[in-house]
Amino acid sequence: MVIDFHTHIFPDEIRNNREKYFFSEQSFELLYRSSNSKMTGVDEIIESMDKTGVDMSVVFGFPWNSTETYEKHNDYIIDSVSKYPDRLRGFCCFDMFNENASNEVERCIEKGISGVGELAVYRSGIDDEALKKLEPVMGICFKNDLPIMIHTNESLGHNYAGKTPVTLDQIYKLIKSFPENKIVLAHWGGGIFFYNLLKREMKNTLKNTYFDTAASPFLYDSNVYRFAMDIVGREKILFGTDYPLLNPDRYFKEFESIGLEENDLEYICGKNAAVLLKI
Repeated sequence: MVIDFHTHIFPDEIRNNREKYFFSEQSFELLYRSSNSKMTGVDEIIESMDKTGVDMSVVFGFPWNSTETYEKHNDYIIDSVSKYPDRLRGFCCFDMFNENASNEVERCIEKGISGVGELAVYRSGIDDEALKKLEPVMGICFKNDLPIMIHTNESLGHNYAGKTPVTLDQIYKLIKSFPENKIVLAHWGGGIFFYNLLKREMKNTLKNTYFDTAASPFLYDSNVYRFAMDIVGREKILFGTDYPLLNPDRYFKEFESIGLEENDLEYICGKNAAVLLKI
């Protein structure tokens, strides 16, 4: 089974009126002001999955500031999963600084959500204030044994829309603050997995941390898959495309180009996700 662990879908109302949200949602404007920033809906992702051989996708929305907007978007995710229960699993998403965030997690759990994410702080790093805001959400996820996905990115290199000022130290502090939570760090965790080579502390700290491959062809040399398997193990890597930013075929071509073995691909592209999603 091939599972794409990182995809975004939007309801028609938002897709057809994105400018409406720019004034009050600065992070959304940052990522989606350009007409080249793709937005897709549930039927389109199912069509793409059929064409590319993806059996199941984890779908989520955007970390909106507005309670009304994130509730509407999360309801769309829940409805999409209900429409395609054998093809989709849904995560709920919101701005972690919203005072109603923990209530939203509880509401979505009652409706069958499979996790939380992709949570992001686009205009600041994951500082102490952000960690404090995350505490109740992390507590709920732990109690219900649900994974939570956090947006991370490399702190060096070229700039691009959506690249946050998060540091490796902040990412490390995040993991250490919630050591028993099942945390998925998007976009290879900003490269923090390389530090699993340290002899002390790091291996135990990262014991419940997973790394998705979202946007990897834009960010890393294709050999990153081999290095990651050697450093953290194939059991900690989750195939994620960031669809519709990138199509699954782009990743499959990279896998083929570096000659990843079928057994390794089974873990990266499906088995690990199945464990987290309890499939």
